[in-house]
This record gives sequence, structure tokens and C-alpha cells, in this order.
Amino acid sequence: MSASESQSRSGSRAVERAVAVLGCFDDGATELTVSSLAARTGLPVSSAHRIAQALVRGGLLERAPDGYRIGSGLIALAVPPLVRLGADACAPQLYALAAGIGITASLAVVRGDDALTVFSARPPDRFCDIQIPRARQSVDTSVMGRAVLAFEQLGGRRPSRESAVDLDRIRRQGFAVDVDVCDPTVLAVAVPVFDNGNRPWGAVGVQARRRRLNEPTLRRIVPAMQHTAALIARYTESPAVRVEIDSR
Repeated sequence: MSASESQSRSGSRAVERAVAVLGCFDDGATELTVSSLAARTGLPVSSAHRIAQALVRGGLLERAPDGYRIGSGLIALAVPPLVRLGADACAPQLYALAAGIGITASLAVVRGDDALTVFSARPPDRFCDIQIPRARQSVDTSVMGRAVLAFEQLGGRRPSRESAVDLDRIRRQGFAVDVDVCDPTVLAVAVPVFDNGNRPWGAVGVQARRRRLNEPTLRRIVPAMQHTAALIARYTESPAVRVEIDSR
């Protein structure tokens, strides 16, 4: 084998290992230790650590209190450029909401069967990592996903009887709220974002420990979230952002 062939094969193995590490998060895991990455990929711990560090430098992973989680760079690759442009431009509204309610406010868009978190605005204080939603969640099981599903008029999805009752409740009350599917200590709430044809394309969401998101807090923050969703909807009627939204 020539030196160039050997280098090419080595490079391919490095890419395959990096893909394997990123694939560890496919099941919805939000944070994994180096040991978990090694166990899931079959790599030595030292190799998993080296690859994770390289992915952190590239923005595809980021350090978390107990290991690693999906980085903003990977989220950016997963979401079309014009949606990112729209999400960035919605940052002032999201930051204003976060500051007003004292909890991180996030914007998600729906693509196929996934609700993709495209932007999270942290409050000036009282922030904790639990307030950041996962980068990719199932539309059917996530609060932000169901906030969109409840108002869809496309008729393409056929929810189960139990799900249909839940979606009807969301439509009647105007927002979705439920315990996080991966962490029962976390409560999440979301309101839909509509276009000018009254079609939902995304959601504004908030999540925190259940003891903090109690009933009085929900009554206080939901109207503020709905106001922010209306402001975002007004902005996203600009041509540059609508091109991508309408092409989904």
C-alpha cells in the first residue's frame, strides 16, 4: 500500500469515528460522558476523548457539566441557512422574553418528524443548563412539536386517539405543556408561531424544573410567550425568511 493510500484510509477511519461519536446522540441523549461515548462506539476511552475534543473545536460538540452535548455548529448544519437568518433576526424578541420571565426562551422549527431548536436566548441571571432544549426532538413527543401539530391543517398526520385528544386540548387552551419525555423533573411549555395564512411553522418554548414552572408562573409567562410568538410571526413575513418557511 502506498503512503498516499495509507493516509487516505487513515483519514477515512478518522471521519468514520467522528460520525460514530456524533451518532451516539441519535436516540435523544442530551449529554454523554467520555465513558458513554466509548461504550456506545466501541472505541477506547482515550480515542473517544480525542475525537470529542476535535469535535468541540469544530463546534459540532460542546462541553457540558458531565461530558459533551451537541454543539451549535451541528445545529446550524441541520437547519437551512434562511431559517438560521430568520432565527438570528428573532433574537431580540427571544432575549426580551427571556429577560422578562427569567427563563431561557427557545425557537424551534418543524422539519418532517423533527422539531429543531434553532435559537435559545438565555436570561441575564438564574440560568441553568436544564433550560436548553435538545437540538432535535420528535414532533410527536416534544412540547414544541405538539404545539405545531395541534394547529396543523395539512391533514397528513394521523395521530392516535390518545394523541388526538391531547392535540385538541392544546388547540383549545392555545399552548402545550407537559413533563419532558427524557427528564420527569423538567416541565416544558410552548406556543405556536403562525404565518399570515394562519399555518403553524414553529414554536416558542420554555422549560425549567417543575417546582419552578408552577401554575401561577405558567399563567404569568404564557401570555408573554404568545406575544413574542406574534412578534416573531410579524417579522418572518419578510421575503427572505418566507422563502425557506414556505418551501418546507
